[in-house]
Amino acid sequence: MNQNTYIRSGEWVIISRGKNTFSFKKKIFNNLRFRIFIIVLLAGLVPSVVALFGIVKVYESRAVSLRTAEIQNQCTILTNQISASHYFEDISQEVVNDSLNQLTNIYNGRVMVIDDQLRVVKDTYSLDEGKLDVSESVVRCMKGTSTNNYDKKNHYIEVTAPITIPGEDQIRGVMLASVSTDSIEDSLDVLYTQGSVIIGLVMIFLMIVAVFAADRVVRPLHQIAATIENVSAGYSDDVLHVDTFTETKSISEAINKMMGRLKLLDDSREEFVSNVSHELKTPMTSMKVLADSLLEQENLPVEMYQEFMGDIAKEIDRENKIITDLLSLVKMDKKGQTLNIESVNINELLEQILKRLKPIAEKKNVEIVMESFRPVTAEIDETKLSLAISNLVENAVKYNHDNGWVHVSLNADHKFFYVKVEDSGIGIPKEDQAHVFERFFRVDKSHSREIGGTGLGLAIARNAVIAHRGAIKVYSEEGEGTTFTVRIPLIYTAS
Repeated sequence: MNQNTYIRSGEWVIISRGKNTFSFKKKIFNNLRFRIFIIVLLAGLVPSVVALFGIVKVYESRAVSLRTAEIQNQCTILTNQISASHYFEDISQEVVNDSLNQLTNIYNGRVMVIDDQLRVVKDTYSLDEGKLDVSESVVRCMKGTSTNNYDKKNHYIEVTAPITIPGEDQIRGVMLASVSTDSIEDSLDVLYTQGSVIIGLVMIFLMIVAVFAADRVVRPLHQIAATIENVSAGYSDDVLHVDTFTETKSISEAINKMMGRLKLLDDSREEFVSNVSHELKTPMTSMKVLADSLLEQENLPVEMYQEFMGDIAKEIDRENKIITDLLSLVKMDKKGQTLNIESVNINELLEQILKRLKPIAEKKNVEIVMESFRPVTAEIDETKLSLAISNLVENAVKYNHDNGWVHVSLNADHKFFYVKVEDSGIGIPKEDQAHVFERFFRVDKSHSREIGGTGLGLAIARNAVIAHRGAIKVYSEEGEGTTFTVRIPLIYTAS
């Protein structure tokens, strides 16, 4: 149990070390259903929140702009009235003062009239009359530039308008109006409240959609996982058909291919074990029969003993060859096998191989011809590649007609070298060509045993070529002959 427990004041207190909590959080955040839920939720929620703030900002900007223009227009009208009535000579004019107070009451603001000496001659709040106002906006307006400013923090709009004498360019004073924006702020609060309610409803709707979408996406994956578990447990060999989405269809097809490949490998392994048992048992059975025959008969001539012992020796050689080929194949199959790579003259290598196999060919009067188009030097494991090519040429000789021919050619380009082994032999049926590189596979088993084949030579050759990052192919017409082509990189590159 991943926790500490101790007693405090008669109570059991459990302290978690945090590992289980971390594991639980990791499990939740790594869950695809949870991630889809969050993505769908955010995909709808983020644009909604952005839209709400965007709408509020646009409304605020528009409302402030309209209110500023409205106040600016009212100030312009009042400044014209002040100029026409020579208000600075008599600030007690009721018509002008009533207009100023009316502007203050309508817009819940404050209006001050300032003369050219920056002295406040009229304040609708009666707070700063007789005082100097040297604020930046007043000074700038006195120089002929009307200003407006929106103070969002203190919720007001400040507007200045110059007061000029009719017919003259001289600025006689400044009107400074400060208007409250509380009504705009109230409208903004209403928008935020109503928008939050709408976003809340949208969020509830999105949560429902997100749960449905997450379940819809994850369900096919669960079906795939359940089918794989059933196959793994051996309950069924069902083929996956989860075509809900294009991706799940592709995954199903890929898994079906993999399962087919694994089944093929499993069948091949069982067949391989069966073949190995049979191939090893056959020579031993023959030796047992020969030995029992000798033991059951008495006073046999020496010639008979020699004949039986010769047969036993042949069976021993045959079993030894099978075991040797099996060991070679196992070494070739071993993952991460080490190749003794060195630079080798391929022309000389082929000549040595053909020289060793020439006695076998002469027994069947088979002519071996080598054709080399250019000198070739490559980085290879000489032992393994020699074994592969030897098996190809030896097969071409053994499965040939008397007085036949074997043609070996060597060519190369800037990247690969190519070895082609052609013969005039019995050929391979088309239905068997896909299986010739399988272990213990024989086109004609009785004929293969008759000439001493183990059924492992081509499997060994293929593994040796693949170990060099190469490729081997077979082309054959039954009764006309067979051609094997081998392609090997000139420079070996380990993966």
